[in-house]
Amino acid sequence: MKKLILNFLCLYALTACGQTRDLVQTDGFANSLHQANVGRIAFLPSDIPLDQLKESDFLTSFELKPVSDLSIRPFLGNSITNYLHQLSPDIPADEIIKKGNYQFSFYVDGKLIYKENLHHGAGLKKHTTTTFRVPLTTSKGEDWWGVYMFNRFLMNGGEKALTDGTHQFRLEMRPYINTGEIKVGDLIAQGELRLVVKTPELTHEEVAVQPIRPDSGWEISETRLDTQKIEEMNRLISLNKLKEITSVVVIKDGKLLLEEYFNKADRNTLHDTRSVGKSFTSAMMGIAIEEGYIKDENQTLDKFYDLKQFSNSSPEKDSVKIKDLLRMSSAFNGSDNNTDSPGNEENMYPTDNWVKFGLDLGMDNTKKNGQQWDYFTAGVVLLGDILNKSVPESLEKYADKKLFSPLGIKNYEWQFTPQKVVNTAGGLRMSALDFAKFGLLYQNKGKWNRKQIIPQSWINKTFTKYLSIPDRTQEYYGYLFWNKTFTINGKNYETFYCTGNGGNKIYIFKDIPLTIVITAKAYGRPYAHQQVDKMMQEYILPAVVK
Repeated sequence: MKKLILNFLCLYALTACGQTRDLVQTDGFANSLHQANVGRIAFLPSDIPLDQLKESDFLTSFELKPVSDLSIRPFLGNSITNYLHQLSPDIPADEIIKKGNYQFSFYVDGKLIYKENLHHGAGLKKHTTTTFRVPLTTSKGEDWWGVYMFNRFLMNGGEKALTDGTHQFRLEMRPYINTGEIKVGDLIAQGELRLVVKTPELTHEEVAVQPIRPDSGWEISETRLDTQKIEEMNRLISLNKLKEITSVVVIKDGKLLLEEYFNKADRNTLHDTRSVGKSFTSAMMGIAIEEGYIKDENQTLDKFYDLKQFSNSSPEKDSVKIKDLLRMSSAFNGSDNNTDSPGNEENMYPTDNWVKFGLDLGMDNTKKNGQQWDYFTAGVVLLGDILNKSVPESLEKYADKKLFSPLGIKNYEWQFTPQKVVNTAGGLRMSALDFAKFGLLYQNKGKWNRKQIIPQSWINKTFTKYLSIPDRTQEYYGYLFWNKTFTINGKNYETFYCTGNGGNKIYIFKDIPLTIVITAKAYGRPYAHQQVDKMMQEYILPAVVK
């Protein structure tokens, strides 16, 4: 340990060690505790201010519960900028922190379980920092990159390794930089902790399949399901291993087969399903076209706006079609998948006019309208504005009359744009059973109680695999609906589905009469969608399909 500390001091003091000179002056050692523990990752039970922290506060043992508070504080001999500079001496300070960060390695009982190269934007932007505190687990809902990282560790082998009992947990830190190839530096800090894992005992009621209460408004299915699979899923939800799930509803053959609620939700809860609401925009566009308020989805933006009144006018912008926005395939310089994109949705929300934000954007000369998929929320806001301008009274009243009232959906809440137009980008709240009605409407090719609500031709267009989703295998996009295929016991089950931040889903299966709704509140969590895939793949589908 003394040798390790001497190496850190040598680097920090810039003595004649044959290393590259530091790029920036750091904060140095915060205090004597820092200096005495250089190269150590301290585990802490709470957010103790550095000037009040004592070595006796460092944890040597910790009981990892479904909800707990565990933080780390690395004591470093240098800042991330200087560590990266050691790896790539020719890159300036402002650029180098955009190319790398810390690499964390997670070990359980001496075995490497998970390794992560922390994204360069993960909070450590200060050139001079030499120590910091970050939670790994939290009971307070803190929005930290460390919590996300620890959950990725759990999802990628950590939960399987941390069986009931006592384990030796080790965390290691190294710098890494990506300059076309990834270079990883030497160990700069490490810490060990004895983790005690004891699975809480659950009652039968906490894991049992929940009985469907009366007055659901649905005919109850008598189809048998594999209750053991559902109980296994409920157990994981109760233990917070499937996190922040609020409801699961299964409709089979048009009848209610499963209705379950978790984490204080119930039948009356209005769930904020975020971008699930985009798919409702597609439904309203189909209805408005059928009724003649909009000619068809091949109409271009210049038929609805004088685009010369907005910035960056061009023939390419004039020629953006409604269907380009429905398929997320316009050539606007906007991508929600790229935080640096001018048209990223996070740049739109603070503005006082979301439509103007979208129409002011320039065009991306690397794209061609209709030819590539790129998630673009501002484009769905434009669709909502076009609908609002085109239908009688307002889109809010039109949707209630033409969609919600025919389905018997009475209790719901829209979010609104700054222009007081319903926010078609997402945020439509309703109950899980009412979301299931929307899914079943599509399952029934647009019919409800023998009345055609959405034209079947529009359902067919919507459920067409127009464009593949980049970096995903056999996943596609229709008209504001997604497409994927689950494989259960060697058999494929294709689904078109709505999806929203937090892990919210409405699945409509193509070849079997099955609609599934899952609602969740894991907003912004990296595990949100991954855990829903796990629920579908390992528990729900095996329980209800044969």
